[in-house]
Amino acid sequence: MRIQTGKMDGACPARVTPMQPALRTEPADAALARAAARGDVRAFETLYRRHVGRVHGALLRLVGYDHGRAEELVQEAFVRAWQKLDGFRHESAFGTWLYRLAVNVALMDLRAQRSDPVDTAGGSEDLPEQPQQPFCPVERAELERAIGTLPPRARAVLVLHDVEGWKHEEIAAELGMAVGSSKAQLHRARGLLRRALGGTT
Repeated sequence: MRIQTGKMDGACPARVTPMQPALRTEPADAALARAAARGDVRAFETLYRRHVGRVHGALLRLVGYDHGRAEELVQEAFVRAWQKLDGFRHESAFGTWLYRLAVNVALMDLRAQRSDPVDTAGGSEDLPEQPQQPFCPVERAELERAIGTLPPRARAVLVLHDVEGWKHEEIAAELGMAVGSSKAQLHRARGLLRRALGGTT
């Protein structure tokens, strides 16, 4: 028997595509922080992995590239973060809160070192223009060594102001010094850094 084919009414049926598995999205920091505050260790471990790089980099610069001391302070910072999660009010990003807490841990350590004199008479001067190209490995290593030789408080002001972008008012408050002292320490640090690098910065 011949089956007659005729024109079907309406459009061709829509092509059915196989369902794709839903993409797995990583939970936001805020959700992880809330879970960690309830005691979820895995959530906190995820936050640690996300943010440890930035925290370590900031603290490493503040301690003059003393890797051992930086590691100790990073661990102390995350322990304190775990202990203080109940007080995180989510008014800022978790990463911002954690970064500030970690820097404060390093600055508390620095404040215990009172042997670095503060000259409030100096002014501030502009750093010479930065090179257009990134530092090559040798130049970067020289810069890191030079920063590491700076007196602790002068180094902290330089790193916080010129690298981390803090204002002098913030630095002064955290280091327990006058705003003028922060500016003087920056002036001092820049001069010492130029001399350490042979006047090439």
